[in-house]
Amino acid sequence: MSAPAHEPTAGQSADPLSRERAHLSESRSALRAMREDVEALDIRDVTANWVNAEVLARQIDERIKALADLSDTPLFFGRLDYLHAPGADRAEGAEGERFYIGRRHVHDAGGDPMVIDWRAPVSQPFYRASKKEPMDVGLRRRFGYTGGDLTAYEDEHLSDPAEAAETTSRLLQQEIERPRVGPMRDIVATIQPEQDEIVRSGLSGTVCVQGGPGTGKTAVGLHRVAYLLYAHRERLARTGTLVIGPNRSFLHYIEQVLPALGELAVQQATVDDLVAHVEVRGTDEAAAAVVKGDARMAEVLRRALYAQVAFPTEAVVVVRGSRRWRVPAYELEELVRELLDRDIRYGAAREALPQRIAHAVLVQMERAGEAPDDRVQDAVARGSAVKAAVKTVWPAVDPAKLVLRLLTDAGFLAEHAEGLLDEEEQKTILWAKPVRSVKSARWSAADTVLIDEAADLIQRTHSLGHVVLDEAQDLSPMQYRAVGRRCTTGSATVLGDLAQGTTPWATRSWAEALAHLGKAEGAVEELTAGFRVPTDVIAYASRLLPHIAPGLTPVASVRENPGFFEVRTAEGAADAVAACAELLRNEGSTGLIAADARIPALAEALTAAGLSWLAPGEETTRETRLTLVPASLAKGLEYDYVVLDEPRSVVDGEPDERTGLRRLYVALTRAVSGLIVTHAAPLPAQLAG
Repeated sequence: MSAPAHEPTAGQSADPLSRERAHLSESRSALRAMREDVEALDIRDVTANWVNAEVLARQIDERIKALADLSDTPLFFGRLDYLHAPGADRAEGAEGERFYIGRRHVHDAGGDPMVIDWRAPVSQPFYRASKKEPMDVGLRRRFGYTGGDLTAYEDEHLSDPAEAAETTSRLLQQEIERPRVGPMRDIVATIQPEQDEIVRSGLSGTVCVQGGPGTGKTAVGLHRVAYLLYAHRERLARTGTLVIGPNRSFLHYIEQVLPALGELAVQQATVDDLVAHVEVRGTDEAAAAVVKGDARMAEVLRRALYAQVAFPTEAVVVVRGSRRWRVPAYELEELVRELLDRDIRYGAAREALPQRIAHAVLVQMERAGEAPDDRVQDAVARGSAVKAAVKTVWPAVDPAKLVLRLLTDAGFLAEHAEGLLDEEEQKTILWAKPVRSVKSARWSAADTVLIDEAADLIQRTHSLGHVVLDEAQDLSPMQYRAVGRRCTTGSATVLGDLAQGTTPWATRSWAEALAHLGKAEGAVEELTAGFRVPTDVIAYASRLLPHIAPGLTPVASVRENPGFFEVRTAEGAADAVAACAELLRNEGSTGLIAADARIPALAEALTAAGLSWLAPGEETTRETRLTLVPASLAKGLEYDYVVLDEPRSVVDGEPDERTGLRRLYVALTRAVSGLIVTHAAPLPAQLAG
């Protein structure tokens, strides 16, 4: 059972809390000393050259940054008192050990730990131990903070049979419900057992997390990266890690989570960033984007690319001094067919062909009694005759030019899409007007993914050690392939919610998505316990689930506080603005979410009312806590309080009703503490009680 949170009051001994505060102060001093030790390092006598010096200096600089003590971030948030020393003999009378659990490791001058990293094996019981399975923990203590000051603690005596069964921790609830101002924060103090299992899953396997609003899937994915970097640091330092988000606003929102955990080397990008081979200046109609994003386009591109290979009709004649060496056309054809049968990258095969031809010449030289070496073979491969033959037989291909021809040449597209795309689908993706060049083309986001596919067919894309893909339900099959290319030799964490798919090509099942990603063996885990969205709010939003994702389990809020929720009839934008002013009287952030088309009118109304506001991605401050959010950018964001303007307009702003209802589901589930829905138009029928 959780004991009540302890706070010093008049007449009550503050000794336990004072001792914990003293340990916090000593730990901060120890962390400062660790940082000063690194800052004092002199590397002048240990580097052989300037390159090594630069590398070592950068590593030291990163270490100094990782040891920063953030004044408003608790250095430790929990304590474990083991009945026995971990790993030691558990004989009766054996002495236990005490560990403070925090965001990073801190040790004193003698090397003894003062704070244990939350990722260390000895910290795991803090998240998983229970009355049923205490994991040799006698006491689990949680700490409460105000800013960076330790103000309370709460005890659970897990191995005491006299203590009642578990109850919800008040400090845990307070941490979950703490007002949000600024970017997303870590959840390291509130990770739940089912979340911890995902966080600590191994590097070799791909994990897909299906999680409804407020289940913490994004935080779980980021904490899994932090854990993997702790457990496999050297390997991931070589191969790299990447977090992929849906847009820049989202990446800005999450960018402080990993640095707060001491991890600074993780790249962040959107899918559009990954495939930015050309400038995007155009947009597609939904029907065209769906076809371009279909996995069948990969085979269309492969056919079009390898159609550039032409079987030789003439022999290659190589002149060396006074001798002429002739490789007949039929032998050249055998070399070409052999490379095609090997199914290697187009570019790799093109690079190998000159050496194959040169080797055929060397075989003739040896038969004639000569003794050529590798230098002769390289010289033959670089010779004009061989170069000319390769240029004719296996020409260089620019991926953007190949895609441009497919999209502008009806005959070329028909030839390579035969049996894959029907005539109507081909017409849908063909450009109406001719284009002079790659630079003048008005490329769309879907086109760049096709170019990326073609580029990978020519030259293999570099693979990273681990990739986190968030809001994955909105990706097309071709976008999944683009992400999958970045982790062919690594693993992935895929995060999403099928109910929040708001693109015409949204994922229908995670099995299908993992197959396109190239990770069909990935495990699918479902998070259904809601920690962010209040009970009344998630219950209201879940009325939409039977219409947008009938197979999903509704999120069950574990919040004791039902939150504030109200639906109000309104006469216009002024009522939504008035609701914002009302909610801003509370502590924390407020988001005004509306259909994209209504944003200009609401912006004008906010300004007229004297309310300052921010756009998504701009960081809230104590002075400006209101963000005006187009519904199209709301996904992944969260606010303490939300005003949702005109649900009907949110639905009508999408190409079809199902997508519109999914967009509405997203907008309804951004609130942490309260939601006001304002509407003049009738509410969608699916929200009826």
